[in-house]
Amino acid sequence: MANAKGRRRRFGAVRKLPSGRWQARYPGPDGVMRPADRTFETSGDADDWLAEKKTEMRRGEWQDPDAGAVNFTDCAVQWVDERDLAATTEELYRRLLRLHILPHFGGLDLDEITAPRVRTWRAESLKKTGATTVAKSYRLLKAIMETATDDELIRRNPCRIRGAGKESAAERPVATVEQVDALADAMGPRWRLMVYLAAYGPLRPEEQAEMRRPDVDLDAVGVWVRRAAPELTTGRRVVGDTKSDAGKRFVVLPAFMEQVLRRHLAWYAEKKPDGLLFVGEKGKPFRRSTFGRKWRKARAKVGMPDDFRFYDLRHTGHTLSTQSGATLKDTMVRAGQSSEKAAMIYQHSNRERQREVAEGIDARVRAQREAAARKRGDGASGTDLARGS
Repeated sequence: MANAKGRRRRFGAVRKLPSGRWQARYPGPDGVMRPADRTFETSGDADDWLAEKKTEMRRGEWQDPDAGAVNFTDCAVQWVDERDLAATTEELYRRLLRLHILPHFGGLDLDEITAPRVRTWRAESLKKTGATTVAKSYRLLKAIMETATDDELIRRNPCRIRGAGKESAAERPVATVEQVDALADAMGPRWRLMVYLAAYGPLRPEEQAEMRRPDVDLDAVGVWVRRAAPELTTGRRVVGDTKSDAGKRFVVLPAFMEQVLRRHLAWYAEKKPDGLLFVGEKGKPFRRSTFGRKWRKARAKVGMPDDFRFYDLRHTGHTLSTQSGATLKDTMVRAGQSSEKAAMIYQHSNRERQREVAEGIDARVRAQREAAARKRGDGASGTDLARGS
């Protein structure tokens, strides 16, 4: 087709509309003619647009304008389905989608989710939802849209707010040794060991939930962490691997816990050889909901803050480890934490080093118990003896 100046156009076609504006069309790599997404004031503007499209195809940057016409809900659900996620992570992602992302973007196609829309969604979400939840939701949305970009369904990820995916959680409280003992007393003898393992292990609740008799080494005064059983919001226990490869570990415990371990095995652990270490009064596996009610009552009895979680006992373990001379790697090994950066930088922490850290924790716990007893003006009580002091 010849243009207005009589020169034959080598790429695409331009025609003048009855309105006086100009329309441009061009053949994609598949040979299908595609119209521009807008009209132009002059034929020169239309020619310039066609030249841009030709350059995109020559450089391999061209994208089918119809590729982004994919419903976001379908794409997001498929994104979660195609990933081998831990049960708790999958549950979290589906909840974030259902409650915080799909109500805003679910009815849109991928190419309709623009940077301004993302900014508006985030700003509105921060007004009615906690900043931590918004950060998690933003990260999930960004990951989904990044995959859509990689799949060439959209040209560019619209999630471009600097720092929007970072969480700034408040510093968690640290319980003193006296408070840990008081919480263990309030929880009762069946759950005493669980409190101490959380504080002085420090073990995650889902790791303790799947701990079994063979995992206890009385000679070495320690426990093996081999599996985990997190509980979903539906109440279903999901038995599987630990949170990371670093989660599979042997934890050397303070010496004062030997007696607590022996008594728990004798009185409360499931009796069969491979029995669970923690079961309820009716012999059923540990349940987060039932344990949670006991924990809230114990927390109130001891006078701990309402936001002090059972998980926060791990911070006591971290603090005591550091005070006992543990390096960052030592603390990471005890807590079952890992990251690629840490794995490349920090040196190995072996069993002997872990024993030294455990001995340091043992000395500090004993010293603080003695100081608390002197402050109360009493000697070692029966409860103190039951703890293994």
